[in-house]
Amino acid sequence: MIELVAFDGDDTLWHNESIFSMTQSRFADLMEPYVEDADLEERLFATEMRNLRLFGYGVKSFTLSMIETAIELSHGRVSAHEIQAIIDAGRGMLEHPVELLAGAEDAIDRVSERYPVMLITKGDLFDQESKLARSGLGERFEAVEIVAEKDEMAYRRILSQRGVPADRFVMVGNSGRSDILPTLALGAWAVHVPYPLLWTHEHVDENRLVAHERYRRIESLADLTEALDDLAANSANSHGGADPTG
Repeated sequence: MIELVAFDGDDTLWHNESIFSMTQSRFADLMEPYVEDADLEERLFATEMRNLRLFGYGVKSFTLSMIETAIELSHGRVSAHEIQAIIDAGRGMLEHPVELLAGAEDAIDRVSERYPVMLITKGDLFDQESKLARSGLGERFEAVEIVAEKDEMAYRRILSQRGVPADRFVMVGNSGRSDILPTLALGAWAVHVPYPLLWTHEHVDENRLVAHERYRRIESLADLTEALDDLAANSANSHGGADPTG
C-alpha cells in the first residue's frame, strides 16, 4: 500500500543542470587565458566539494566556487571585470526562467488523483522557494520540504513527521545518490527518472540499484503511473530485497 509519493524538483520536474552546464561553459571561455594545461572542470569540482560543507548546494555556492577557482588558476591575476562577469553569470542563473520538463504537470495531477503528493528538494532555501513559486506547481503539492541534504536522516525525519511508514513511501527523482539510494536504504520505494545531464557528485553505480525489488527506472514522467501501479502491486508482499548500500 502506498500512502505518500514525493517528487524531486531539480531535473525531475524542471530543468536545472543544463543551466549549470551552460554557465560552466561560459566560465571556461572566461578562464581560457589563464588555464594553460590545468583541468578546469576537475579543479572547479574539487573546489565545490571543498566548499560544500560550508556553502551547501545551489547557485550561490557554485558562483563562489567559480570565483575561488578563477583566483587560484590565475594565481591572483584574474581582473575585477572578470570577477564581475562570474557574479553576473551567477545572477543570471538565479533569474533564469523555470522551464518544466515535458509531462511534469500531468504526472503530478495523475498521481495526486490516487495518492497524497509532496515535493522534497535540496539546496538554497531562497532559490528553491523562488523556483517552486515560478514553476506554477506549488499548489499541486500537499507539502513541500527543502532540505540541506537528502540523506537517510532527512527522509526519516520527513516520514516520521507525516506518520508514514517507510514501506508505504515512494520517492521519484533523477539522482541515484540523493533520491534513490537513501530511500531504498530506509525500506521505501524509488522511481528513477534519469536526466540527460547529471552533476558528478550525484553519480552512483546503477548496478547498486537495478537488482533491488523496490527500484524502478522509467524513461520519462509519462511512464510514472504505470511504475507506481507496479510498485503498489508488489508492496504488500515485499520483504526488502538486497541492500543497495552494500
